[in-house]
Order: sequence, then C-alpha cells, then structure tokens
Amino acid sequence: MLAIIAAAVACGIIGVGTGYFYRMKIAEGKIGKAEVEAERIISTARQNAESRKKELVLEGKEEVHKLRSDAERENKERRNELQRMERRLLQKEEHLDKKSDSMEKRDEALQRKEEEITRTQEKIELLHSQQMEELERISSLTYDEAKELLLNNVKTEVKHETAMLIKSLEEQAKEEAEGKAREIISTAIQRCAADHVAETTVSVVALPNDEMKGRIIGREGRNIRAIETLTGVDLIIDDTPEAVILSCFDPIRREVARIALEKLIADGRIHPARIEEMVEKARKEVNQKIREAGEQATYETGVHGLHPELVKILGRLRYRTSYGQNVLRHSIEVSQLAGVMAAELGVDENLAKRAGLIHDIGKALDHEMEGTHVSIGTEVAKKYGESKLVVNCIASHHGDEEPKSVEAVLVSAADAVSAARPGARRETLENYLKRLTKLEEIAESFDGVEDCFAIQAGREIRVMVKPEKLDEADCVLLVHNIVKRIEAELEYPGQIKVVVIRETRMIDYAK
Repeated sequence: MLAIIAAAVACGIIGVGTGYFYRMKIAEGKIGKAEVEAERIISTARQNAESRKKELVLEGKEEVHKLRSDAERENKERRNELQRMERRLLQKEEHLDKKSDSMEKRDEALQRKEEEITRTQEKIELLHSQQMEELERISSLTYDEAKELLLNNVKTEVKHETAMLIKSLEEQAKEEAEGKAREIISTAIQRCAADHVAETTVSVVALPNDEMKGRIIGREGRNIRAIETLTGVDLIIDDTPEAVILSCFDPIRREVARIALEKLIADGRIHPARIEEMVEKARKEVNQKIREAGEQATYETGVHGLHPELVKILGRLRYRTSYGQNVLRHSIEVSQLAGVMAAELGVDENLAKRAGLIHDIGKALDHEMEGTHVSIGTEVAKKYGESKLVVNCIASHHGDEEPKSVEAVLVSAADAVSAARPGARRETLENYLKRLTKLEEIAESFDGVEDCFAIQAGREIRVMVKPEKLDEADCVLLVHNIVKRIEAELEYPGQIKVVVIRETRMIDYAK
C-alpha cells in the first residue's frame, strides 16, 4: 500500500516537473518571439525617426530659406521706400528754395513799389496843394468856405434823397405789413363775431302800477332805507311812470338790488325782514350766475385748468362795463382773436387764448383794491399760479411793461381790435374833445405848419404847411415826424391818418 502511494507521489512529482519544464519552454519561445518583435519595432521606429528627422531638417531649411527671402524682400522694399522718400524730400527742399528765392524777389519788388507809391503820394500832395491854391485864387473862396458850401450842398442832396428813401421804404413796408396784418386780423374778426351791449351805471325796474312806489318806500321810508342799507344801492323814485331807478357804481350790487326788488314786487310782501331775506337770496343767485358765467367763458374759449377762484373773478366781469362794453364779452373776444392770430402765425395758441381771457381780470376787483386794473390783474394771476408768460401778457397789454413773447404782442393787438370795433365802446365827450385838441396841438408844434384840422372823429388829421418854408422832401419828413409824435404821446383806438398838404397859389389881376 505504501508502495502504491509512493509510486503515485513520484508520478505526480514527475508530472509536475514535466509540466513546469514544458511551460518554461513555451515561455522561452514567447519571450524570444517578443524580443524579435521588439527588435523589429525598434528598428522600424528608428528608420521612421531617421526619415522624419530628415524631413524636419529639410522643412527647417526650407523655412529658413523662406524667412531669409522674405526678410531680404522686405529690406529691399524698405530701402526702395527710403530712397523714394529721400528723393521726395530733395524735391521739396528744391521747391522751398525756389519759393524762398521767389519771395525774396517779390519782397524786393514790393519794396520798390512802396518807394514808388511814396514818391507818387508826395507828388500828388504837392499837386493837390497847388490845385487848392489855384482854386482858392480862381473862386475867391478859402478852403473852409468852399468846404462849408460843399457840405451844405451835399446835406441838401442827402436830405432830399433820405426823404425819398424814407417815403419809398415806408410805402413798401406799409403795403406789405398792411396786407399781412389785414389778412390775419380780418381772418380773426371773421371767425370771431362778438355782440356788444351798451350798459350804464343805472338799472330800471318796471312796476306793475304807481301804487307800488309807496309800498317800496314804506312807512316813513323804512323799506327804501332797508333796501339801500342792505344792497348799497341808491333807489331813485321820481315822476317816471311805473318805474324805479337803481343807481350804483358797482354793477354786482346793482344786480343784487334789481333781482331782490323784482322778487319783492312779485311777492307783494315788502317789509324789512322780507327785504333782508330776498336780498340774501338775490345775492346767492348772483354768485351762482357769476360762477356759471366764468365757467361758460372758459368753455366758450377752450381755456382749461384755471384756478377756481380765477374762474369766479372772471365771472364777475359779466357785470362790469368799460366805455359801455361788457368786459366779459370783451375778454372772450380778445381770447378768440388772439388765439386765431397765434394759429395764423404758428405760435402758442393756447397761451394766447389763456392770456387774452384773463388780461382784464383786474377790472373785476378795481373797486375793492388799490391800483390800476393791470397791476391788480398781474398780482391776482401770480397769486393763483399763472405762468410768467401769462403774467407778462397781462402786464404788457397796455404798455406798462415790455412784451417778452409774440403772444403778449398778439394779446395787446387783439385788445385794441376788440376795443376799436365799431359800436364796441362809448367814449365820454370830454375825453374825445381832449384827444382831438391834443392831436391838433401835436401837429401845430412843428415848424412850417400853417394850420391843421382833426376830422373823421379824430381818425384823420390834415396839416397845411407854408410852401415857402417847406419843400416836398421836408413834407415827407414832417408827416413821418408827426406820426412818431402821435404814436408816442397819444392813446387811441385803431389808427390815425396824417395828411400833409402843400399848396402854392399864384394870384394876379388883369386890369
């Protein structure tokens, strides 16, 4: 049994050894093949590296050759460019040298000419002095006398030519300006036709019968005293049949009294307590009408954004008149006229309409505040946040300030157009006569005027001059100077035509 195990172990050992040697043999064969393959790969790599090295060397040589060629070409081009620049500089130097020589020659020529001119001037001065002496000897006049005579002649000629030029330019300017102004203003007037109602400082209240007068007066005059005390209006009860006259400078008070009296007459109960109640109702009614009138004016003119207090003050102008012209209707018309003219001229239409509507706002308060309606209106506009341009339009529409915008000039023109419209205003006889007298005094103040007459209700003045003192050129200057004086010293609606008449009459008698 042991023998068998030993034999098996021996066989196993032999088998293992045989296998080991076999595997060793196989591994040695593979290693040999691998070494051969490695040698082959190394050999191939060496060959490839050698060929690549040669290629790189060749490429490097070619690159070096190319760089050298480029560098040589660039250097050559630079040398050529430098040579061209050198030639150009040489040419410029030669040109400058030639110019310098030419300038030197020119300076020499100019110097010679200056010397010749100096010599010529000396000769001219000598000849001039000789001629002057000869002229003085021939004319028997000294230099100063001849100069004065010549200046007088030139002055006369220049005066005549100036007069003719002024006349020509004035005619041309008037034709162009009148045409354009007539077109703009006529367009504005055609598009804005406002009604004018003449009002006075009294109101008449109709009575159903004359017995009502006694009831208005009341026992011992208590009713009439109550009405006058509460309204501030004078009641005039005279022999006028079925009528009572209310007199007051304040149109709002007069309107309150009129409404209250009409309500009392319609009611029939007239006593102090009822009078006080009706006056209060009338006052509220008038205030409501004032507010509605202001709102209607802003709506009619398209002016929005006014302060509510300004709208109320504007509405008070409904009961204010100027020379018989209703101031609220006048303000609306000025706003519309100024807006139309602004649109025609391409300026701010809204500004012109706004300023035109409130330009006379001060007239609503001139019974309560001191100052002119212009200064009052300016302060009120500032107080309620109007712009500087609107304030300037108000301040300048009667010339108290210089206008700072085209719109201010248009408001002033629209105000004059509205006031001068036929039937718009009513002047007092005293002011009318004063203006005519002043107009004639201005014309008579000029030298050479023989007589003058204001005609056409002060719209034209005819001036007769002395023909022996003034010639035609003097008449042109005279009419121009009269116009300037009238514009500077008189205030008038519309325009005044000045006519200067120069007439020469030769009279003799056949005997």
